[in-house]
Amino acid sequence: MISKTTIDKVYETSRLEEVIGDFVQLKKAGSNFKGLSPFSDEKSPSFMVSPVKQIWKDFSSGKGGNVVAFLMEHEHFTYPEAIKYLAKKYNIEIEETERTDEQKEEANERESMYLVSEFAQKHFVEMVWESELGKAIGLSYFKERGFTDETIKKFKLGYCLDKWDGFTLAALDKGYKLNYLEKTGLTIVKEDTSNPQNSKKFDRFKGRVMFPIHSMSGRVLGFGGRILTNDKKAAKYLNSPESDIYHKSKVLYGIYHAKQAIAKEDNCYLVEGYTDVIQFHQRGIHNVVASSGTALTPEQIRLINRLTKNITVLFDGDAAGLRASLRGIDLILEQGMNVKVCTFPEDEDPDSFAKNNEYDAVVAYLQENGKDFIQFKASLLMKEAANDPIKRADTVRDIVQSISKIPDRIQKEIYIQECAQIMNISEAVLFNTLAQIGNKGQKEAAKQQKQEQKAFKVVKNEEVQVKVDVQYELERKIIEQLLLYGKDVHTFEDLVLKENEDGDLVLEPESSEVKVYEKIYLDLQDDEIELANEKFRAIYYKLIEELNEKEDFAINSFLANLEQETISEISSILMEEEKYVLHNWESKDIFPKDKNSVIAQLVSETILTLRCYLIKKRMEALQNKTMDSSEDNKETLEEIMNYIHLNKLLNTKLNRVLA
Repeated sequence: MISKTTIDKVYETSRLEEVIGDFVQLKKAGSNFKGLSPFSDEKSPSFMVSPVKQIWKDFSSGKGGNVVAFLMEHEHFTYPEAIKYLAKKYNIEIEETERTDEQKEEANERESMYLVSEFAQKHFVEMVWESELGKAIGLSYFKERGFTDETIKKFKLGYCLDKWDGFTLAALDKGYKLNYLEKTGLTIVKEDTSNPQNSKKFDRFKGRVMFPIHSMSGRVLGFGGRILTNDKKAAKYLNSPESDIYHKSKVLYGIYHAKQAIAKEDNCYLVEGYTDVIQFHQRGIHNVVASSGTALTPEQIRLINRLTKNITVLFDGDAAGLRASLRGIDLILEQGMNVKVCTFPEDEDPDSFAKNNEYDAVVAYLQENGKDFIQFKASLLMKEAANDPIKRADTVRDIVQSISKIPDRIQKEIYIQECAQIMNISEAVLFNTLAQIGNKGQKEAAKQQKQEQKAFKVVKNEEVQVKVDVQYELERKIIEQLLLYGKDVHTFEDLVLKENEDGDLVLEPESSEVKVYEKIYLDLQDDEIELANEKFRAIYYKLIEELNEKEDFAINSFLANLEQETISEISSILMEEEKYVLHNWESKDIFPKDKNSVIAQLVSETILTLRCYLIKKRMEALQNKTMDSSEDNKETLEEIMNYIHLNKLLNTKLNRVLA
């Protein structure tokens, strides 16, 4: 229920490259930006952003659109949520009307779960600041950890009262449904055997201090709760269960507050716990996130990979699970990222170290003690191997196994050389070991491929010919030309079909200076050509209407009033030419012609080619008619001859020779 004035202002103010830059590390590529796809796992960037057109296109997944489409795809926002997010980012006041009960009822399930989670966050924050128990227990705990009021408020830290159903009753009283309280895991519902009509309801986080877990855009996905009593039966930390909006393996704690600093510093510090992140942030080091006690996953690494190629993993000084944590390092290497490791002095962890040292001292320590993963892994494993030659050999294989994960061949070679020096072993032996690992991997991949071929009954040497839909491509090209050049005025040199004194069709030269959209509209109208593709036809008429009525046509404003599916289609059309930027043709001494210098020719050729194609289709239809009919086909044959003559003239205009 957001007013059109607000929506228009949001579109006018928002800068696509700035918004996407909060989620994806973008690099300049000519007049555009490019980066790794946030929708697929890729090593080479195929995600393009056009600041001029204010649209994006992901060539790996096929997705595309404007700024709102990106937020809806990436963050699973509804349209109103995306508009509100942008309004907040650009300090735009939102004009809206209160939603009715019916409209609230229509909200989809995911949105309802987000609304419940947002209410829970506000409730827990309210408890820690306004309730006596919350201040005495929750706030006191945060203060003891050394967190300032500003930090507590920034990370929305809270407290769930030590009551069986205090939060649940508060949520139900505000009109939130038990169904969504249960689905988000905030409330545990159990059947009451003595009274089946009245189920038992319990607060999952009863008596715990609360750490809300946010998405990259700041949405509340779930919670982490820490118990403050010495109850040995209860887990120290408790996380929200998996749900439609919360997936532990795809979330990093602190990413919302860290994303801009990670991109700016081109490095991400990876820690284990919530308080590590908060303490570092309070000390002034903002590019830090946590895996929240779970084993590091490829999805979490890819989340960082969108913002930077560099990760520094921070371990506790006395961390017992160091060796197990090395598996996480291998995962980082597999993603083609650069990884360093830094351990803290004994009895210290990132939380305590940041708390007990000033900003400059913490930064200096991280810079001086950050080790290359080879150095770190070698020193750690060699301590275990001691003087045992068998264990030492296993250590070497372990390190080479890690090096084999690296996609870049040059990096592999450099690390092999470094490993040879550290382990005092010849490079040749290490390269042979690396080759053996590579061959084993190739054999396994080939075996898997063979199994897949067998499973899906793929026939060898089968050639699949992809038939090009000529009419589809030509109509698509017309839409592209209307979008890009519709308002441009050009001189069109035409050879116009006219009848001479003998009644024959001939071509006579004629030039006219008109707008591109007028040229296209009039030519198609004269020939009574209507676009066959339903999507293109709908876009075509909307475009012609907009170009005709509005003096200042802007793609961004035009897209604002279209359905999401149509926006995606248009962005796909507009960004098609950006594929050439990805290929970097100029570095290969190939210089594609600038379209702007030949717009009139492009438009004319597209329309003429479409005419020729439709004439050819008509001729084929008439020829089939004569073959299937036993009647006198004199008139039909005359019509065919006229079309042949017309087709010849049109191809002459196109400088094409007919066989």
